Amino acid sequence: MYELQVEGMNCGGCVKGVTRSVQAVDSNAKVDVDLPGKKVRVNTQASLDAVKSAINDAGYPVTASAAV
Repeated sequence: MYELQVEGMNCGGCVKGVTRSVQAVDSNAKVDVDLPGKKVRVNTQASLDAVKSAINDAGYPVTASAAV
């Protein structure tokens, strides 16, 4: 599981965009977005780099990340 600090999210559309981007890498990924905290928790088999790249490519900068 990974926890990422993600900037630029402020609405339900952002949640969907982030979720879709991660699930494009791993269709079975579980994504939990905390909008006020700007945090995204991802339970996935994909690598941290793949998850970060997918979210960044969707237009949401990942500013910090950690495996938890």
